[in-house]
Amino acid sequence: MLKIYHNPRCSKSRQTLQLIKDAGVEVDVVEYLKTPPTEDELRDLVNKLNLPIEYLIRKGEKIYKTEFKGKDYSEDEWIKILAKNPKLIERPIVVNEDGEAILGRPPENVGRFL
Repeated sequence: MLKIYHNPRCSKSRQTLQLIKDAGVEVDVVEYLKTPPTEDELRDLVNKLNLPIEYLIRKGEKIYKTEFKGKDYSEDEWIKILAKNPKLIERPIVVNEDGEAILGRPPENVGRFL
């Protein structure tokens, strides 16, 4: 089973979810804007992704540009910011049963788990 942190309004997130469904893989869909991850869950995702925190930040969002752009934050500070502003979390994030995670950008990245 896979878990996807999903935003149904995002085309890349929808495409990634469709690829999973088309492969016949069971998936747990977490609409993270309705059920935002906690700081601990975000730390866990960052560790599973094995990427710098910057990869998880949506820099095109208005709130990023008006409140956070050009400022220097530690990973822990970014975790707190993302927990309070889930719209800034890059999507989709897919986690497999082995505890590995990938960003579904591009959606084809999920093929590694299928």
